[in-house]
Amino acid sequence: MLNISNIKSKSPLKQRNVTQPISINDEIERYLNNIFEKELKEKDSILVSYNPFVIKKIAGYLSGKIKMPASIGIAGETASGKSTITMDLIDTIESFATEFNIEDAITRVNTDDYYYDRSEMVKAAGSFAEFAKNYDLDVPQALELELMCKHIKELLSGKTTYLPKYDMSGTAIRHDNYTLAKPSKVIISEGLFTLTDKIRDAFDFKIYVDIAEDIKKERFYVRAKERGLGDSADHIYANANEKAAVHIKPCKEKADIVLSGSADRIKYKNFLNKIIGIVQELYL
Repeated sequence: MLNISNIKSKSPLKQRNVTQPISINDEIERYLNNIFEKELKEKDSILVSYNPFVIKKIAGYLSGKIKMPASIGIAGETASGKSTITMDLIDTIESFATEFNIEDAITRVNTDDYYYDRSEMVKAAGSFAEFAKNYDLDVPQALELELMCKHIKELLSGKTTYLPKYDMSGTAIRHDNYTLAKPSKVIISEGLFTLTDKIRDAFDFKIYVDIAEDIKKERFYVRAKERGLGDSADHIYANANEKAAVHIKPCKEKADIVLSGSADRIKYKNFLNKIIGIVQELYL
């Protein structure tokens, strides 16, 4: 267990100007090392690998040594499970925040909402399936990542901003200034290109979701059927794999943490709860 006998301060989640003794930071770091190493050795672990330096950074935030909001970027190939993992993380953090009356705990910025509006091209093509045969959605250039980076930095600096909303139903419409986003203690983003060059440096923590080819393919075709992609699904899948090799897979090498996209969802929540438990044990 974490030794908290010498802790006197209030929660850094509620009071960001608290200066913590370095010994507390070291104690948290040791605790985190233990739970990461234990999880890595587990059968069907959620962890594939991690950079040991990320432990120091997490400890800095949890101890209050680092007083700025934290930004988390999650990337991976299509159907890797990144969106599901992200929503589970958000749900877990929001549940904790609700229980302990912590305001402005987490804000989501969805990378997919930054696809350029191509609704006129869809109309001209007659359908999204026909449009997708001639327009490449699987490259970073299909998204306005510079705007996303601007919005994340505004939130991290404490500014409220309006985010776009992209219609994923097949119209390719993007509604700008659509979603009100408030600054919070954690800013989280996920998408295919969340860790590519134009946006990667906006994130304090970079996470890549890895997935086996057979699981990815099965998930993709289920989603393709739901979206009515028809006989264009094969072309889209082949193109996604080809472009992922160039634009997405290299991001794995830049990640602080590599997660398994096929691990049990309950295991993700349990692991996160162990980390959140540090906050509860220390400060609440």
